[in-house]
Amino acid sequence: MKDLNYQLMKLCRGNRDGGFSTQATRRRLLDRIANQLHELGFRRMQPRSLKPKHVDALVGLWKDQGISIGTLKNRLSALRWWAKKVNKPSIIAKDNSVYGIGTRKCVAEESKAQELDEKKLSEIPDEYVRLSIRLQAAFGLRREESIKFSPGYAIRDDHILLKASWTKGGRARTAPITNEGQRRLLDEVKALARGGALIPPHLNYVKQLHRYEKQIRNAGLSRLHGLRHSYAQRRYIELTGWVCPVGGGLPSKELDPAQRTLDYEVRTLISSELGHARVEIAAVYLGQ
Repeated sequence: MKDLNYQLMKLCRGNRDGGFSTQATRRRLLDRIANQLHELGFRRMQPRSLKPKHVDALVGLWKDQGISIGTLKNRLSALRWWAKKVNKPSIIAKDNSVYGIGTRKCVAEESKAQELDEKKLSEIPDEYVRLSIRLQAAFGLRREESIKFSPGYAIRDDHILLKASWTKGGRARTAPITNEGQRRLLDEVKALARGGALIPPHLNYVKQLHRYEKQIRNAGLSRLHGLRHSYAQRRYIELTGWVCPVGGGLPSKELDPAQRTLDYEVRTLISSELGHARVEIAAVYLGQ
């Protein structure tokens, strides 16, 4: 391990800001950034060596690579965290527009829905990981929620209840149980977890997250966030009776007044089921 990589990992271990998933993502981003700085010719760096020229070089590299706006913002956020922890926050501009980074589009122009590849899923050896992924597909859960899912707490008569400590933003929420496939899956989860979460008894969340990431990578599974898009689009059809705009249906503005009212109500419900506070976020999954 290069010295900068090692020093940044020490910085992360000494500053455990945010949840486990946030910390793991930050460590991964900073490790990649350290490698890229080395490849750009910046050698023998220490955490306090960070300067504006390093930020400019990284942003230039990422733009050349065609990195999405959302990913660029996440990487800059990791850089800002690094700069703050070494008491040099002013070396990175607070406004992303300074680096020519625009705003993220909040309306989907094409579907990002992804159906679960059963063949690739079968190549994952850990049953805990397999069930976590199936929960993501069946209920639109995020990765952390599906790993921390504890059936003894979560499974209710006609819905699941997600504890605030499992969710992004710390917002407890519910998702309905609407079919027998979901019930059979929950029975499997209950049988394996035995009163705990979808984490083997000898592991903690961070170690199971690492196992999860390694096994989905080895199985060739990626972009599993697309399972949430698929869930949202299925729910839209179930609740309205027609296909959402990004799936090939009519734009909301072309619906009749009664349909527009139902469309808004359904978007509000789906946003809530996915753990978002604003109805506008539904457009990311459904189109406008």
